[in-house]
Amino acid sequence: MSTVATWPTQAETWLDERGKGAWIAAMVLGFIFVWPVGLALLAYMIWSKRMFSGKCGHRRRKSDAYNTMKSHGFKSSGNTAFDAYKADTLRRLEDEQDSFEAFLERLRDAKDKSEFDAFMDDRAKKANESIDDKPIDA
Repeated sequence: MSTVATWPTQAETWLDERGKGAWIAAMVLGFIFVWPVGLALLAYMIWSKRMFSGKCGHRRRKSDAYNTMKSHGFKSSGNTAFDAYKADTLRRLEDEQDSFEAFLERLRDAKDKSEFDAFMDDRAKKANESIDDKPIDA
């Protein structure tokens, strides 16, 4: 019974390691050969957010260079100095990517804030104009 329970997890891991293209290929093949399988894969991809996220292997820890090298198919070259350099470079690139994504998030937040402030200023201006348009009863 345990092999029945683990094969979907193994298939999911295998597809995650190969990326979004593998998921799409599996879905297309599912539609071609047995359409309910393709439909089920499409529903699962949407439900698990694999369809719209840039990363399929969301369970991986980004900070662990060994897991990153292993998940991307990098094998030890046998030269420990080169392997350490490669791991450092990958870690640095991941840190740069994280910083850039944080920068983009701050940029989006600043744009949202400026749009909201402009909306509130416009609303206040319209409220003041409507007050100024009312006749004063004495």
